[in-house]
Amino acid sequence: MTELTDSTGPATPAEPVAFPQDRTCPFHPPSGYAPLRDGRALSRVTLFDGREVWLVTAHAAARALLADPRLSSDRRRTDFPVAAPRFRVQREERRVALLGLDDPEHRRQRRMMIPSFTVKRATDMRPRIQRTVDGLLDAMIEQGPPAELVSAFALPVPSMVICGLLGVPYADHEFFEAQSRALLRGPTADDTLDARRRLEAYLEGLIDDKAKQTEPGDGILDDLVHHRLRDGTLERTDVVSLALILLIAGHETTANMISLGTFTLLHHPDRLAELRADPALLPAAVEELLRMLSIADGLQRIASEDIEIDGTTIRAGDGVLFSTSVINRDTSVFDDPDTLDFHRSARHHVAFGFGIHQCLGQNLARTELEIALGSLLTRLPGLRLAAPAHEIPFKPGDTVQGMLELPVTW
Repeated sequence: MTELTDSTGPATPAEPVAFPQDRTCPFHPPSGYAPLRDGRALSRVTLFDGREVWLVTAHAAARALLADPRLSSDRRRTDFPVAAPRFRVQREERRVALLGLDDPEHRRQRRMMIPSFTVKRATDMRPRIQRTVDGLLDAMIEQGPPAELVSAFALPVPSMVICGLLGVPYADHEFFEAQSRALLRGPTADDTLDARRRLEAYLEGLIDDKAKQTEPGDGILDDLVHHRLRDGTLERTDVVSLALILLIAGHETTANMISLGTFTLLHHPDRLAELRADPALLPAAVEELLRMLSIADGLQRIASEDIEIDGTTIRAGDGVLFSTSVINRDTSVFDDPDTLDFHRSARHHVAFGFGIHQCLGQNLARTELEIALGSLLTRLPGLRLAAPAHEIPFKPGDTVQGMLELPVTW
């Protein structure tokens, strides 16, 4: 891993900056994004396939554009911008749901899901999530230090939670962890496609099994199968696509936040001590970590009409991406944005997106993060890195950030 360095000193780029890039520090934007932090609302950047698109980097412009219906999320379009090779493979499958659809299809599907992701539902799930977290920490403590936190804790917590929410048998959670990792981080396009097909085949079989049950369970899949599928509101392929996107979205990003959030706290001992001294700061700490880490960095859209914004014309057919890591460091909104500060008002960050596609599971994600990080710091008061920070590998440049592994001791 390269030395942990921050990106500073905005400059005017002579040519479009490449996007996305590797971070030189896991909790700061890539140093190569420095020219994008000069106060402009939009810049031209180049994707891996050579296509030039608009990159939104200002907070006000991001919120305006993410709420603008003239920006399409329809990933079935052949001209939809692709930020990484794996997204091209997924688009070619043409099976999309929620995030990859526009209204009215998107609205119809989202309304079906909303009751499962309310603040009340997340609150009701707290005891189950706490038991999951406690069980994993019990196992770590019994085994004794050191431990690899990604595989022992950060990945299993959201995997077990989302499997329970969907109604997927816990016995299959290891399969889901392996396939979702391959889907999101497969070394080749074929690996990504194979993982997606294995997950789809499994979900199709599970849907068939649930359809045969006289009394449905209480998972989301049970509800979709016994109500939406039977009354014709959804097709079978829709149920599979919805289950797949909920599984992946509810697993990978939260796992990354747990591991990268822990790394960031350990790298900021003063903030860690502050949090240990005042556990009531935990919700604010989670919000600030969401802002600072910006795990999902590179939301993708395409203009369906010309759009004028901040003196710039986005033409119909132009690709538009959003760099949340830069947007959430906008100095017009966040003072001293490169500093971890639990006392700032960070709730208006765009780590969960904005507008009609704002993350459906944000209430659940916040609940998981509060319980996971709070319990980890309480149960392991001596928690510390088990390797030099600069030797710990984190994920290379892409639109999803996180740690590959996190060796810790206590």
